[in-house]
Amino acid sequence: MPRPLAWPVALFVLAWGGWRARRELRRARREWVFPGSDAPVLLDGEPVAAVQLEWRGPLAFVRWRARSGRVGRLSWWPDTLPAARRRELRLAALPGKATRSRPAMAPYAG
Repeated sequence: MPRPLAWPVALFVLAWGGWRARRELRRARREWVFPGSDAPVLLDGEPVAAVQLEWRGPLAFVRWRARSGRVGRLSWWPDTLPAARRRELRLAALPGKATRSRPAMAPYAG
């Protein structure tokens, strides 16, 4: 890329990155509750359905369906949590634990 074009692009990218960082810092915190019982998973005190919690390397990804039917997605770096909370989150992410839509066992065809 020619220098006369590269400098304005670099300044724009720097400004855009700062704007995005400020926007993310102002975003409200979300509170998840993964109960160990058959109670529904809660997001900010509201029950949600079809929750899927996955780990990809050091990042955690959550996907859910709200009462209104809208699908929501969040991703974050769980290292921001205390060690005990990270362990709880990993236990909640075990296959079949966080997702209530799957049956507990395969259907019987007998």
